[in-house]
Amino acid sequence: MAIGRPVSLTNNVASKTISVTATANQTLFTVTGGYRINQVAVFRNGVRLADGSDFTARDGATVTLLSAASAGDVLEFQIFDEFRVADAIINASAEQTINGNLTVTGTITGVGTVTGGTVVGAVSAVGIQSTGTVVGTAKTLNFIGTGNTFAMNGDTVNISIAGGGGGGGLGTAINYEDGTTSPFSYIDRETTVSENLILDATTAGASESIIVSVIPNINISSGVAVTVGAGKTMIIDVLQIGDL
Repeated sequence: MAIGRPVSLTNNVASKTISVTATANQTLFTVTGGYRINQVAVFRNGVRLADGSDFTARDGATVTLLSAASAGDVLEFQIFDEFRVADAIINASAEQTINGNLTVTGTITGVGTVTGGTVVGAVSAVGIQSTGTVVGTAKTLNFIGTGNTFAMNGDTVNISIAGGGGGGGLGTAINYEDGTTSPFSYIDRETTVSENLILDATTAGASESIIVSVIPNINISSGVAVTVGAGKTMIIDVLQIGDL
């Protein structure tokens, strides 16, 4: 048992002890792994030494005895370090790895990318692809257009866009019971043009082309102009919906 004031530890303090055997007249000792200044206790042959009276330890790496040791003296260095639960995850670290399971009670908030295996629990995300290419992730997909159909394919939702009214679309698809599209679709009978439109090479194709609306009644708001440019032909009610 060591002689001298005993060392006591709290729940937030960890320690390690390094023992070396001195040579004749040795005064300088290198502490393996270093130490925090003012956080080291020194014992010689089991007797605790006093900092400043028996030794100095000021550089975090070495300890100097003020009275030289004899050959065979055993020097023990008890090194202390603080441990805080908050420091288990290093703040502002560029990169770190946590091995094992991490359980968090509460909300995880962060900026960046989650990479790896399966996310289990209430947290979920939707990967968005365009023709098989990942374009991002989202928590919610909100489709506000008409003519959308959905089909589950394992963990993937296949989305079919049947088209909307106007601009050559065929309206909202009418599906069979198995979800496949029938030959019919809903088309709004009337719509309103609410802002100026110029249908020319910049908005309706570079070559001579036909501009089609499958909605038979198109109302032009007061003060709004719809201009059909050269080489363009405007056709309304091409499907003759009004004659059915």
